[in-house]
Amino acid sequence: MSSETRTLPVPEGLEGERLDAALARMFGFSRTKAAELASSGAVRLDGYTAGKSDRVSGGALLEVEIPVERPAGVEVVAEPVPGMSVVHEDDHVIVISKPVGVAAHPSPGWTGTTVVGGLAAAGYRISTSGAAERQGIVHRLDVGTSGLMVVAKSERAYTELKRQFKERTVDKRYNALVQGHPDPLSGTVDAPIDRHPKHDWKWAVRADGKPSVTHYDLIEAFRSASLLDIKLETGRTHQIRVHMSALRHPCVGDLTYGADPVLARRLGLERQWLHAVHLGFSHPEDGRWVEFDSEYPDDLATALERVRAESA
Repeated sequence: MSSETRTLPVPEGLEGERLDAALARMFGFSRTKAAELASSGAVRLDGYTAGKSDRVSGGALLEVEIPVERPAGVEVVAEPVPGMSVVHEDDHVIVISKPVGVAAHPSPGWTGTTVVGGLAAAGYRISTSGAAERQGIVHRLDVGTSGLMVVAKSERAYTELKRQFKERTVDKRYNALVQGHPDPLSGTVDAPIDRHPKHDWKWAVRADGKPSVTHYDLIEAFRSASLLDIKLETGRTHQIRVHMSALRHPCVGDLTYGADPVLARRLGLERQWLHAVHLGFSHPEDGRWVEFDSEYPDDLATALERVRAESA
């Protein structure tokens, strides 16, 4: 079995965390997978082999040797995805609610479950358009973000949905719990995004980046946070997370982009509070407008109730 090494510095917000917990947060592994890797000697901190219960320091260099069981980006492994539900299906599209910790499709170094593999395991046939490992995928959600995705079943749907996403006619809306209270409480962030100049695993607002536009509106204000409804005009990687961080109001639990780890622990969060709640598009069969909604998963709903109770 071949393997590849991935290297990231530990975010300051993870200072003092157990190694297996830090691995899960940084790389999207399950706690079980993280513990297995650490126990096998596949993890190093600043060049030294580390155990799963060792504590990490902010800024330390974390190296993980990840087994690769298949040619990267080629083979789709049909594997059930616990928690992934089908919201709608017809001859042309499947709309699913993706759980956190699941990638849209296989990619180099990713050993976890995928939407494509989950649909294959459940017996769904999807479009053969697109690269072999991402057939039917017309848009993606981050591994650490849950919520609605549409997958093309027919070749016609693939072509038509790709066009709609390119022309920005799809209605994509998210809810985000962010720290503090943005000023103004409703507004637009129009700031280009590109790779971070120093840390290539992050993204940042940069003058030479790609155009990126995010609209937000206040849903509910709490003592320590605000629940926002967010609509995207563009779909850059980590766009909402980067733009909220640029406003100095990062998504609660998003330690990569400056969130307060104390608040995240208090609310019981192990990922950013961000969920794709609404998806609307013109159906590729006849052009009629269709819309779908997704409820908050348990971890986000619990955190929201806790922050609401603190403000009572």
